[in-house]
Amino acid sequence: MTRKYDRVPELSLSAFTDGDNADRRSFEEALYEGFKYFGFIILKDHGVSRDLLADAYVLSEAFFALPTEEKMKYAAGVDGQRGYTPFGTEHAKDSQHPDLKEFWHVGREFDGASPLAKIYPANVWPDRPERFRDVFLKLYNALEDAGMVMLEALAPSLDVDAAYFRRMATDGNSILRLLHYPPVPDGANPNAIRAAAHEDINLITILVAANGAGLQLLDRDGKWLPVETDPDNLIVDAGDMLARVANDVIPATTHRVVNPEGPNVSRYSMPFFMHPHPDAVLSCLESCKGAGAKYPDITADAFLKQRLKEIGLAG
Repeated sequence: MTRKYDRVPELSLSAFTDGDNADRRSFEEALYEGFKYFGFIILKDHGVSRDLLADAYVLSEAFFALPTEEKMKYAAGVDGQRGYTPFGTEHAKDSQHPDLKEFWHVGREFDGASPLAKIYPANVWPDRPERFRDVFLKLYNALEDAGMVMLEALAPSLDVDAAYFRRMATDGNSILRLLHYPPVPDGANPNAIRAAAHEDINLITILVAANGAGLQLLDRDGKWLPVETDPDNLIVDAGDMLARVANDVIPATTHRVVNPEGPNVSRYSMPFFMHPHPDAVLSCLESCKGAGAKYPDITADAFLKQRLKEIGLAG
């Protein structure tokens, strides 16, 4: 395929969901090219309501403004999958310096009678602010719906059936992370930044455009490029699990969040990390094998546990 784009493409999801065959094919090609050459695409017309996004930011800011002692009542367990993780806990895989951030994790919701109760921990919910649970479950579901459509649109370019990635991600261990980067504190390690250079663990990440600058991607020529867009848009990037399945035909792209150059104020963002179900096998696709698979088969659960240890969220 001849490269068509010289910058991160901005795509309309409605072109795929509501367009004709030519529109759908154009979206599929642009999604593949965006992931292959930049690791990122920007998504508009995605169906996640503006009001829902606005509510989510208000509630996220209200939660992180609570006293540390109150937030720590909801501290995440050893694997960090649900609840609150305090400032300075997580670090990038190859970094010795903790990131300058705190965050909250929302996972898949299910009732006690569901078979998923044996697989995933239950969500943790704070007493305040009001409507926290309702709003973030709605956002979780809306972002997952958008992600499933993108995974379906990616399948033809990798020569698998349309439902291949959708099956992999159904009932997956996907996580909605509410992120707060506080003002950089006085005396912070000069080598520490808000999020050190890293690649995401999962299949794809859907990021609600943050209310502050700082996100940068490392392009294929080794240059850091800012990633900014309208606050109603979503930013989507390819993760390590997708790169592994695609044999690096679609590489996971390194990105970071740098410290503010202007006013030293908080930054908030909300990435949705789209994961396969734990038993899904990350196996090189036939269409991507080339001279041979670079990575041995591994289950999504085993790969996740390995990476959680590397970033300080598991023992």
